[in-house]
Amino acid sequence: MGTQEHRKESKKQLKVAIVSVSTTRTLDTDESGAWIEKQAQKEGHEMVSRRVVPDEEGEIRKAIRDIARDHDADGIIVTGGTGITAGDVTIEAVRPMFRKELAAFGPIFAQLSFDEIDSAAILSRATAGIVSDSVVFVIPGSLAACKLACKNLIFPELGHVSKHARG
Repeated sequence: MGTQEHRKESKKQLKVAIVSVSTTRTLDTDESGAWIEKQAQKEGHEMVSRRVVPDEEGEIRKAIRDIARDHDADGIIVTGGTGITAGDVTIEAVRPMFRKELAAFGPIFAQLSFDEIDSAAILSRATAGIVSDSVVFVIPGSLAACKLACKNLIFPELGHVSKHARG
């Protein structure tokens, strides 16, 4: 079966969760998380959880585990903490949780970023993979990066990837 057939057979309304990683943002000031939530709803998806957690590996892992278990999310979008400072630990927290990694996500996101921000795209550490039966996308926390990833990669493929992850 080809890609187009898989997409046609995929669920159209998915359960989506957002985890914003930040020590400075709250739900009220999390512009990127709010935009993702509105975009997910616009796409016809059900928001099952939205939270802000601190840049601490244990807190990030707990949020993802809890959402995957308690909300059976098809997709979990994690924003923030993907930079290269000592406090940016999202990748280190999430990558070991993957039972499968979507190795092409990071390079494709970096290429899209390069088209928009030039060589600064080398700072991107975006990644994606499967945790339990949920597809987890880890992207930078900037609004521009969230829009780029969600519009071009995450929402166009979420149903398709989720179908395979649960299959």
